[in-house]
Amino acid sequence: MNRYIIAVYVENKYGVLARVTGLIMRKGFNIDSLTVGETDDPAYSRITITLQGDDYAREQMVNQLKKLYNVKNVTLLDRENTVERELTMIKINNTPANRAEVMAAAEIYRAKIIDYSVNTLCVEITGEPSKINAFINVMKPLGIVEMCRTGAVALERTRAITEE
Repeated sequence: MNRYIIAVYVENKYGVLARVTGLIMRKGFNIDSLTVGETDDPAYSRITITLQGDDYAREQMVNQLKKLYNVKNVTLLDRENTVERELTMIKINNTPANRAEVMAAAEIYRAKIIDYSVNTLCVEITGEPSKINAFINVMKPLGIVEMCRTGAVALERTRAITEE
């Protein structure tokens, strides 16, 4: 099974997201992550979907999405030529025993402490999913109280123009 990132440009209208996710559900896929946001043109939104499947399933999904009403464009992003990021906020137990370790790990992973209380620290981290997963694994033994993770957002890298 491979992981795929699909960008779907849709009209920014009521019910479009439900149609897109309904199609994915009917085809029996599990969405790993889904993010939606308005584009530079407020009439359109971009849905970024990550899911797993084989090559046949991937092609079927892209073709079915293209047929949906209100869908303007569907792009399968090449993982080698894509910039992908996530945002995660993690609330961690704040004890004298683990405070220095949380702060050191936050510095190493370029995370930010965005809230501090007597009982908890809230840390924000952005980056590639593998970086987020690694940071979560470091924080687990320190006592994760609560966690909120966005889905992936991704853009194709700009290809270099070569002169011939």
